Amino acid sequence: MDKIKTAVKSCVQSKHELMDINQQKEQFSNAYIQAVASVAGYSLYKPNVDDDSVDWGIAASGRIGIISSPRLELQLKCTSREILDDKDLRYPLKIKNYNDLRMNCLVPRILVVVLVPDNIDDWLQQSETELCMKHCGYWISLRDRPGTENKQTVTVVLPRSNQFTVESVNEMIQRISQGGNP
Repeated sequence: MDKIKTAVKSCVQSKHELMDINQQKEQFSNAYIQAVASVAGYSLYKPNVDDDSVDWGIAASGRIGIISSPRLELQLKCTSREILDDKDLRYPLKIKNYNDLRMNCLVPRILVVVLVPDNIDDWLQQSETELCMKHCGYWISLRDRPGTENKQTVTVVLPRSNQFTVESVNEMIQRISQGGNP
């Protein structure tokens, strides 16, 4: 029995060495977006190349409002809770992403930042009755934001009230379908 426990422990330890932590954050945030969009009832698309700061697109089908088949595109980031305060998240976004997201595009774009616990073993809990992903995703539209003199990053403030949820995605798609912005 001790040999089995040692083998399992060794396997668990080595799983963290197979993938870089940033790759794990990327995969976890992808799963978060997929879970929210699927429960909301929308399809997802993923550009083959992320050269325009678009990681995912959410698409509704058919006529919802005055615009048929409304879409929303996302730039997805994932980090630990060190950027969180009582009211906001303060995320250092690369200048290229900032400039791409503030453009007036046909398909509206938002930034989504998924927060995860510091300890990777706390990211996911599951049982026969539930699957719990920790912590939360937050979104913001940077459309029409002013340019900046910064060369590397811009600190983007995301209100904690802007949680990326099934309800918020439905509301954004509804606004887009009426010709509005997220």
